[in-house]
Amino acid sequence: MDMNKTMDSFQTEWYELQTLGKIKPDGIQVVPDAYTQNQNLQTELNSACRALEKSQVQCVKAQEECIKVRKERDYHRMHHKRLEQEKECLVNEIQRIKKRCSSYEPSMRQLQEKYKTAMKEKMLTKLELERTAGQIVGLQSTLCSIDPKQIVVGQKTESYDKEPHYMSPIGKTSISIRKSDERETSQIHARDSEFPSDSIVNPFLDKELRAAPNLLTVEGFRLSNVIQAHEMAVSKLALHPVQQMLATASDDQTWKLWSLQPDVQLVMTGRGHSDWISDVDFHPLGNKLATASGDSTVRIWDLGAEECILKLADHTQPVWGCAWHFSGDFIASCSMDSTTKIWDLNSERCRTTLRGHADSVNSVMFLPYSNIVGTCSADKSISLWDVRTGLCAQTFYGHHHSCNDVTFSLQGDLMASCDSYGVVKLWDARAATTLATVDVGPYPANNLAFDPSGSVLAIASNDETVKMYHVKTEKVSVQEGHEDAVQAVLFDGAAGEYLLSGSYDATVRIWS
Repeated sequence: MDMNKTMDSFQTEWYELQTLGKIKPDGIQVVPDAYTQNQNLQTELNSACRALEKSQVQCVKAQEECIKVRKERDYHRMHHKRLEQEKECLVNEIQRIKKRCSSYEPSMRQLQEKYKTAMKEKMLTKLELERTAGQIVGLQSTLCSIDPKQIVVGQKTESYDKEPHYMSPIGKTSISIRKSDERETSQIHARDSEFPSDSIVNPFLDKELRAAPNLLTVEGFRLSNVIQAHEMAVSKLALHPVQQMLATASDDQTWKLWSLQPDVQLVMTGRGHSDWISDVDFHPLGNKLATASGDSTVRIWDLGAEECILKLADHTQPVWGCAWHFSGDFIASCSMDSTTKIWDLNSERCRTTLRGHADSVNSVMFLPYSNIVGTCSADKSISLWDVRTGLCAQTFYGHHHSCNDVTFSLQGDLMASCDSYGVVKLWDARAATTLATVDVGPYPANNLAFDPSGSVLAIASNDETVKMYHVKTEKVSVQEGHEDAVQAVLFDGAAGEYLLSGSYDATVRIWS
């Protein structure tokens, strides 16, 4: 390129030649810098070395994790094999137990039949014993009316200074054994009320009662209102016989009175019991309220005066239920002490103690417009009693677990009962026969209520639902909404247009 100048003027000479066009454009290139390239290569090499180190660390961690996973896999394989062996052993054991149980079934059926026969014989023996005891009392009164010192034998009169042998007390009978318990029945008080005669006819017997239209539809009832009623579980509900008012009982030792129309409002709160309240019931006129409690008492409250006017405390253990007689002069209560008591409100005393159940009596209810009261017990039986004589008129067997509740239809022809395994039985109260059996378990059925027509039975269940059993179709529908076990159900007494339910979630819910 004929570059004759020094290196100091290299740049000037270069641009001059480029301006004159003596340097070809393709010959103009950047002079490579070996130091710069070496530095860039060194930087890349360092980055690659650091990435390699990180990869090696990650590879070591992955190898450790892989070894750990393999160990866990081997452990789970071994555990799975052991579980399969245990499962096989359990299956074999279950099959062996099933075979053994199937061999016991004939014996169990025979024992059940013997048990039913024995219970029936027991009740017959008890009735015969009561009849004999009554005859003994009659004979004693007859003998007492005879003058023991003047006895005519043929034509001769003999005098005795000592009392003859037939005037001596008779040995231990059912009357003498239970004399202290039934002293109230042998004494007559001036203020005692008289039981109504059997000539009274149920006014609903000849009426054609129909279920509410929405109750028989596919949709059924729907939740329409929620009342935050108490601080603890709601145990029982009762509707006022005249006004749209609701009474609630709770485990918080209080009962409350609510107005349902036009809006739900709290009217009154009752305090006085020292333990949970298990039941509540209105007087037929609606001016009084009865409550049963775990403190072993039944209290009568005057709603006008807002105070307790009577305390009935003859039970020795917690009282589970109470029910008014349609006359309003008597009230029945049942207790864990295996007895049912009939109280006279005028003389303020126990008129009759009904004994016969072998375990806690869990529910009591009067047959509408009659002197018959129904009870159910943890001894798996249901009994009907004549409160005038204190005798058991009929006992129903069929439940295999503790009976929780018994109820009657408004016309009095149907009776329903439920037990702690969710089995509900429908009975013909007059023919003493089973009409239907429905299993809504395995959760306990706690309370029952017929609608006014007797065509639908509401069931309070421990699975947080209310079940509706249709008597004619034998179908069961479910009402969901509560957040805990349902303890009480109740239809409105007029037309059955809405349903009330109380629960362990401390609420009362209205379905319509």
